Order: sequence, then C-alpha cells, then structure tokens
Amino acid sequence: MTTRKSVPVALLLPAIAGVVFLTLPLVGLLARTPWATLPERLAEPEVLAALKLSLLTATLATVLCILLGVPLAWLLARVKFPGRRLVRALITVPLVLPPVVGGIALLLALGRRGLIGSWLDETFGITLPFSTAGVVVAESFVALPFLVIAVEGALRGADTRYEEAAATLGASRLVTFTHVTLPLVAPGIAAGAVLCWARALGEFGATITFAGNFPGITQTMPLAVYQTMESGDLEGAVVLSLILLAVSVTILVALRDRWLTAP
Repeated sequence: MTTRKSVPVALLLPAIAGVVFLTLPLVGLLARTPWATLPERLAEPEVLAALKLSLLTATLATVLCILLGVPLAWLLARVKFPGRRLVRALITVPLVLPPVVGGIALLLALGRRGLIGSWLDETFGITLPFSTAGVVVAESFVALPFLVIAVEGALRGADTRYEEAAATLGASRLVTFTHVTLPLVAPGIAAGAVLCWARALGEFGATITFAGNFPGITQTMPLAVYQTMESGDLEGAVVLSLILLAVSVTILVALRDRWLTAP
C-alpha cells in the first residue's frame, strides 16, 4: 500500500485541488446561508409546497422505477436474448442525454399530440404534460437507469447456486424470483432505490420542459430554486438549495456502507 510519504507531489497537489474544487462551493453555500432567518424562510408556504411536492413526486417516481426497473434488471442479468446489448445501451441513454432534450422527447411521445399522448388523451382523457403526473413521469425517465444499473450489478454479483437449487426443487422462475432472488439482491435494490429517489428529487431540465413550473402543481424544489434566483432573491435560493444539500448528505450517510467504509 502506498504510504503518505511516498505520494508524489505531482499527484498530491492535483488531488488536493480536486477536493477543494468540489467542497469550496458547498462551503460558500453554507457561508451565505441566512441562519438568523432560516426558520422563518423554511416555514414559508411556497417553500413547504415545493418541498411537499418534491417528496411526493420523487417517492412516486421511485415506486414506478422499482416496478419497472427490477424486472428489467433481472431480464438483462439472467436472460440471454437477441438485442440485449442494445436494450442495455438504450437504458443508459437518459444518463448522458441532456435533461432538457429528455423533456422534449417526452413531449413528443406523451404530449397531447405525441405518439402515445394523443391516444391517451382521446381514449382515456389523460393529459400528462404540465401536471403533477407529468412531474412523476419526467423524474422516472431520468432516474430509472440508476435503479436498473444498481440492481443488475447486484444480480450479476449474487450467487446463482441458490436459484439453481430452487429450480431443481421444482420452483418456477417467478417463485424463484420472488422467494430467492429478491431477498438475495435486496441491499442492491435498496441502494438503487435511494439513488433513484435522490436523482428524481434533484431533477430539473426534463421536469420544467415536460411539466412546466406551476406552484403547487409542478414546481418542485429545483424549479423553486431557479424561480427564486431569477426573481433576485439570492437568500431565498440559498435556503432552498440548503434543503437539497441536506437531503443529499442524508442520502450519502444512508449509503455509507457502500461508499464510506472503503479502506
């Protein structure tokens, strides 16, 4: 193992600069927080409404991602089928796609004149854009890959002997999945769900493009930060940002066994 004395200066200095680069903005945020008026600002109706909506939509998006993502991850990890690599590549597209582009794509697919949206509107009277449901859809679109990748990784790392033993005892694939596979990869599902929830909570671009920015309906915390900043209320934007920072730190602590216990 490399000791501290043997670390080359040419590597140590950029490493320190990287840590400073990442932590300095957070320090600046904490330094500019109006601590004296913080309780009053947190109790403002607009802040509470945005926070409540963010928690609700992020939770619903996570539930939707679990329902769709866990079976999808199992399919990619356990079943060989033509085009599996292509499917895996398509799943990762939202990770690199600019969120605004994702919002436009959602509009073209699920908008009132979209590929499926027009049918939903004419047949069921369902209109997703510029609604709370639209926020959930936008957040799910950008967060689903995080869950699929985490769960697929857990499935690939799980011992398949238990599944094989269940199969030899006559258990169907569905029974094996629900009674053997899910308990084995439960920690991976939990970690993926937490990452998914955090990503949904911080989603901005796809949400504002597909769902708009309507207080009490589609204005989540990131959108409230943007609007507050645009109105010139820097302290208000700092307070809202502080809430999101606190949530992010909580997520990091919740996943400490994965990231904070490495030697």
